[in-house]
Amino acid sequence: MLRNTLSLLLILLSLHSTFAQNQWALKSNTDGIKIYTATVADSKFKALKVECDYDASLSQIVAVLLDVNTCTEWVYHTKSVKLLKQPSPAEVYYYSEVSLPWPASNRDFIAHLTAHQDAETKIVTVDGPAVNGLMPPKNGIVRVTESTGKWIITPVTKNQVKVVYTLHVNPAGSLPAWLVNMFASEGPTQSFKGLRAQLKKPKYANATLPFIVNY
Repeated sequence: MLRNTLSLLLILLSLHSTFAQNQWALKSNTDGIKIYTATVADSKFKALKVECDYDASLSQIVAVLLDVNTCTEWVYHTKSVKLLKQPSPAEVYYYSEVSLPWPASNRDFIAHLTAHQDAETKIVTVDGPAVNGLMPPKNGIVRVTESTGKWIITPVTKNQVKVVYTLHVNPAGSLPAWLVNMFASEGPTQSFKGLRAQLKKPKYANATLPFIVNY
């Protein structure tokens, strides 16, 4: 437990240095889902950090995250998703379109997810930056090319994990402040509630992955 705690602390310290002037401020705390924001140097958009505990195994969480075709079932305002390629069981590229309220244009992006587990601590890191290429831009949809997301999944017990998710994105184009603020708090809260419901589905109940060793 001490080793896990120290490893998580080191990870969070690295995240702290990644986001310059990073003073995480608690924005909301709903149903055990804590949302923090922080300013980022040279960006008008704030970084987000979400913390939540789940009654699930490491494999269950990672199985949901890598099952990208089901994102429309739980990720806030996801209109469509398409798996583009899967080079390995722990790596996927996918396309996603995000639905925004009128008069804003929908956004889309291509993400590259990779999962890695520390052999000693069993902590799992899932990186999900936006990448260029693989699909051309679509008319009427604004392509997001600047986005960095990271999931840190720490085992607490055999069937309980702590999830820390950080995100910084440039949504491109022009968006009204109220819409940016909505996605900064309501979006992560609803997505993490959706993740909790997704984990209860039978297909993930006994999930096992060849590259994940459960606690």
